[in-house]
Amino acid sequence: MTGKGGFRRKKIVGDLSDPEGLAAYRERFIDSLRLANHSPVGIDNRRRNIDYFIEWCETRGLTRPKEITPPILERYRRTLYYYRKEDGDPLSFRSQYIRLTALRAWFKWLSKQNYLLYNPAADIELPKLEKRLPKHVLTIEEAETVLRQPNLDEPLGLRDRAMLEVFYSTGIRRQEMINLRLYDLDRERGTLMVRQGKGRKDRMVPIGARAIAWCEKYLYEERPQLVTAKDMETFFLTNLGEAFTPERVTQVVGRYVTKAAIGKTGSCHLFRHTMATLMLENGADIRYIQEMLGHVKVDTTQIYTQVSIRRQGDVLPTEVAEEVTEADLLAALAAEQQEETEEN
Repeated sequence: MTGKGGFRRKKIVGDLSDPEGLAAYRERFIDSLRLANHSPVGIDNRRRNIDYFIEWCETRGLTRPKEITPPILERYRRTLYYYRKEDGDPLSFRSQYIRLTALRAWFKWLSKQNYLLYNPAADIELPKLEKRLPKHVLTIEEAETVLRQPNLDEPLGLRDRAMLEVFYSTGIRRQEMINLRLYDLDRERGTLMVRQGKGRKDRMVPIGARAIAWCEKYLYEERPQLVTAKDMETFFLTNLGEAFTPERVTQVVGRYVTKAAIGKTGSCHLFRHTMATLMLENGADIRYIQEMLGHVKVDTTQIYTQVSIRRQGDVLPTEVAEEVTEADLLAALAAEQQEETEEN
């Protein structure tokens, strides 16, 4: 459902008038996440995936948590497996995994708070995630082709070029781009402050001189035409002078990737994968890349070791490949792929 200005209005799922209903307990769970200082994006994702389950339950006359049993959750798991989207494609195993882990967290909380005598989701079987490397990574030439796509003679072209340059130079996440404020860019030191990234952690990342130059051009020439009294500090603004929504950022970046006609698809995470892989191939220490990407564990960053090996035709020493065990790589891929699924 879309409201004024193209922004999606949140649909209220479930019957909130029943204090013992699924929707009421969902709201209590969401409040507990807020009190625990979970990120707004993470909370929204949990809500959305619980809402899918509540809608499924309502069509079957199930309205209260006490009515949910392990066999019912197994039926829901099978429904996710056989579900087909409008284009006929099934849900990816990553999407199924994310929906089910949200339910596991919710029912674990319900039983911990003694709203349920036992946790019906405790033994739910999660799909095994595929061990897949990032589908696409750009070469330097391909990245430059995408960067040249914004028409600087058109309104917002300068803004879009600056956004692409920041993604390419820093590898920050989509939400981190949205959260940027004017004072986060330190032009003299060549750094960008990422505030409240994933895990609610701040970090400082380097940003290249070219990206800074494009940002300055945008700030002085185009942003003054967009800014309103409503939002004076947000770095990148929409044509309405407001902060971007995640969906809008994906749309803007993805459009230029498609327009470049390089035979690859993707959006914000495509530049994240590209930046990390190119840095690794040019000799950057993996711990340094880990800090830039904001990964808690280096295992997550090491997927780019595998990407680099694949791109170079396995010409690197075998000891490098053996640094990452299959279990470590699978765990790392699961973390990064879940993040990419949430962003898209």
